[in-house]
Amino acid sequence: MEQKLDLSPKFNHLLAASKILDFKAESLETLIEKRGWRNLSDMEKIKEIYNFVKDEIAFGYNSSDDISASQVLKDGYGQCNTKANLFMGLLRGVGIPNRIHGFTIHKALQKGAITGIWYKMSPTFILHSWVEVLFQNEWYNLEGLILDQKYLNALQNKFQDCKETFCGYGAYTDQFQSPQIEWNMNDTYIQKKGIHHDFGLYNTPDEFYKSHQQELGIIKRWMYRYFIRHLMNNNVDKIRKG
Repeated sequence: MEQKLDLSPKFNHLLAASKILDFKAESLETLIEKRGWRNLSDMEKIKEIYNFVKDEIAFGYNSSDDISASQVLKDGYGQCNTKANLFMGLLRGVGIPNRIHGFTIHKALQKGAITGIWYKMSPTFILHSWVEVLFQNEWYNLEGLILDQKYLNALQNKFQDCKETFCGYGAYTDQFQSPQIEWNMNDTYIQKKGIHHDFGLYNTPDEFYKSHQQELGIIKRWMYRYFIRHLMNNNVDKIRKG
């Protein structure tokens, strides 16, 4: 159920910078100025930044979940958690309050992106998050920016016989051929069906990751950072290129 709140100074903490939400970094400031986002209406700000993160930041796997917004921009790709970092940072940079909602999701929705023994070795439940954005006293859940449109189109073409529920390759939705991923004052989702545990709301990703970390041992964490994620990104790129 959506909450109705009056925007007031008590929501200033939802506009604050942090180590992860480093929207004062030169690269983010330059991007915001270049795109002219501060000159738009609040609705246009949300929509333009949402579409930028969705489609101009490709779906892919970064070195870790808790990297800064500026690092996600530098990488040029991201997944649910890292795209959330960038989305939140850019929105706060133009004065749009937001917060993060943390979860775990079942690893089944990553099958195909990760395969073989690496899939078997991966944790059953994976950290997940979406961004909740405050606009006109309404909270909107915006998860649908995870998969870039080019990748999603290629995935839909690859599995064109699937018209309803689809799980794998970074998606878990009952509306595979027409998921609600465009924002027009509505919630958006692409992985929601895979949610297992709800950790609740946090003001910043920093707070979320201080309380919750992906359950990986030292060796598996090293393997993911330097080897496995690159295999996953290669799999994603192959699909994107058809």
